[in-house]
Amino acid sequence: MIKIEKVSKKYRSGKVWINALHNVSLNIKEGEFVLFKGPSGSGKSTMLNIIGCLTRVSSGVFLLDNEKVSHWPDHFLSSIRTKKIGFIFQQFNLITGYSALENVALPLLPLGISRNIRMKKAFGLLEKLHIETRADFMAQELSGGQQQLVAIARALINDPKIILADEPISNIDSRHAENLINILTELKKEGKTIIATSHIQSGIDRLADRSFNFKDGAIC
Repeated sequence: MIKIEKVSKKYRSGKVWINALHNVSLNIKEGEFVLFKGPSGSGKSTMLNIIGCLTRVSSGVFLLDNEKVSHWPDHFLSSIRTKKIGFIFQQFNLITGYSALENVALPLLPLGISRNIRMKKAFGLLEKLHIETRADFMAQELSGGQQQLVAIARALINDPKIILADEPISNIDSRHAENLINILTELKKEGKTIIATSHIQSGIDRLADRSFNFKDGAIC
């Protein structure tokens, strides 16, 4: 499903080039739960962003469902993100001034789906995650754990084949972390391909079919 061949990624900071990834290769099968581990700056989040079609490779090849998407233009990458990928961001990235329900429904807007259907589907996901009583709360009115549940519902709204979770338990307490692990367990049972990052030993480790350890932009 996902094939990474000798991928490197360089960023320019002023006059200095930063090698975020160097010659990384890996394969991920459909339905796998894969964990990228390593300290901050090791390259694991950069790899997650490449798989999520948020950034392009500097060199090498990235194939998704046998499609070579390494250097596709932005509008094609945006279409892939909308149709195939759900993101659970470390900082949740909810939009303030919008309700929990509106945040969850937002990814369906570019698909031309009517507002009634968007809201109905979003509310169903909030019910599934047992947070429907906060549907009309503004994003900034929610606790950290509640924001994460809303972020998870938003990641699932387009029924993605792939779920990407960047440090999903780093900003929540142990109770909400265990709740997230239970949710990811159910998604794994449903056959979703899940890729998560973590810089600490956590309960997510026990879910992973495989782990890749990143250090200085490479798999070690």
